[in-house]
Amino acid sequence: MFEKGQTHRVEIIDISDQGQGIGRSDGMAVFVPGTVVGDIALVQLTKVKKNYALARLLEVETPSENRIEPLCSHGLSKGCGGCALACLDYPAQLSLKEKQVRDKLTRLGGLADPVVKPIIGMDVPFSYRNKAQFPVSTGGIITRKGGIVENLGDPAVGFYKLRSHEVVDCQDCMLQSPAAMAAADALRRFMKEDNITAWDERWEKGLMRHLVVKTAFGTGEVMVILVINGKGIPNGQKLVEMLDDAIYEAGFSLESVILNINKKKSSEILGEDCVTLAGKPTILETIGDMSFEISPMSFYQVNPAQMEKLYAKALEYAALTGEETVLDLYCGVGTIGLYCAGAAKQVVGIESVRNAVLDANRNAVINGIVNARFLCGRAEEELPRLLQTGDSARQDADDVIRSAVQSADVVILDPPRAGCRPELLEAVAKAAPDRIVYVSCDPATLARDVKLLGQMGYRFVEATPVDMFPWTGCVETVVLLFQQKPDDRIEVEIELDELDLTSAESKATYKEIQEYVLEKYGLKVSNLYISQVKRKCGIEVGENYNLPKSEDSRQPQCPEEKEKAIRDALEHFGMV
Repeated sequence: MFEKGQTHRVEIIDISDQGQGIGRSDGMAVFVPGTVVGDIALVQLTKVKKNYALARLLEVETPSENRIEPLCSHGLSKGCGGCALACLDYPAQLSLKEKQVRDKLTRLGGLADPVVKPIIGMDVPFSYRNKAQFPVSTGGIITRKGGIVENLGDPAVGFYKLRSHEVVDCQDCMLQSPAAMAAADALRRFMKEDNITAWDERWEKGLMRHLVVKTAFGTGEVMVILVINGKGIPNGQKLVEMLDDAIYEAGFSLESVILNINKKKSSEILGEDCVTLAGKPTILETIGDMSFEISPMSFYQVNPAQMEKLYAKALEYAALTGEETVLDLYCGVGTIGLYCAGAAKQVVGIESVRNAVLDANRNAVINGIVNARFLCGRAEEELPRLLQTGDSARQDADDVIRSAVQSADVVILDPPRAGCRPELLEAVAKAAPDRIVYVSCDPATLARDVKLLGQMGYRFVEATPVDMFPWTGCVETVVLLFQQKPDDRIEVEIELDELDLTSAESKATYKEIQEYVLEKYGLKVSNLYISQVKRKCGIEVGENYNLPKSEDSRQPQCPEEKEKAIRDALEHFGMV
């Protein structure tokens, strides 16, 4: 019988998506923060459920060979929940994340043996985040009679304690950019000097709610967003000067200070209204040869170094030749679509955040890209309308966009953590692209959607995890899916003399060649096509093998794409 307060000795055999070690005691799963696979730990149960228990770590009696001392003190001493894998060395983190992707695709995606390529890790997994969101606290406020507001503590600018809204004051962080930490320090000093209160959700009072810092590593430009419960900040010019000095000292340039007005009595970080307090309304980032304008409300990948690797893999999976129409769903500021535009015939993106769509179209202009268009709307609503005709169709989309959507060759999906809604996946299947490239930040919802797409006629080919978030339990994954198309059937009479084999043919059967082509290229090839390619390669297949019986019979010729795939199979089996 398990009860709260009991102590147990457990061996940690796995780690959850949230970075908690998982052990077992008498068949009960026990989740223990601060442990890693291979640890033997003494733990105390803090909560007991029917099928699992939560526990706190008392002592690591036998440490795992992959356990390290955390490089940041805030996690253990203060309870910051940012680096869930702080006690695990980096190679072991990569192995863990690759395993999690494979396990989710197997268990939730229903794939027997999914092809998961080696995870793409980060060369230097520190100070990589280009966006920091700091909740702000002053330890709570009390409103006394007469409207007097009293601060109860020093300002804290940091991150939430695990599973709470208590702010841990972090004066350093190994994940955030130096510019972000400099801005946090400046705000902390300003609030203390000028007695600025922080928002307290218990009392629904206070001014400062969040500090958001966006850093463009390619240009050194920085945007600071001050989320406030009000119309302005007393002595705001002083704060701007303090921010400017601190960020300059960190080696960056403050180019934009934005006031975001959020008076909602909720936990939402950003409000709807933004006011430029100083500088310009956007900052400029460069990735490779491309430039992107970033606005306060737009989404942008948080790790630019790994973003290039992620997009390169997505482009590889898209296999563009310059003739394809690409549909980029949940496109954000257009980064993936614009990254692919140079290799595509045309790109159409759909995004629900209006400012992000404006950024995407502006980014196309900045980069001289004329074959990309971006629409504002919810992808699960707009795509079905664009595929329809008549009164139910989206009427404000021009014929070029509608035609492009209805003839899409490649669809790129980059949804939020919740994944794609079923109606969107149904619309994607209705659009019938040859291939889908799915970029996901959650292996569980990815696996769910891969299973649904499989039921709609799209076969999983392979996945490549990319470590966008070192030291955390999160992992990004790029997946390739092919449409399963039956071959066009033309009735012809053929001679099937399977006994007429040459020594070269004996190296691989027709079935083995078909399976190889299907697995690698997602293409179905007939015996007829294989025999045609064999003849072109000088491989004897028998005088009458797969030839039409009469001269008047029409025999289909192997398409170029399938011929290349078959030739590759023949080389693979050592037949040419």
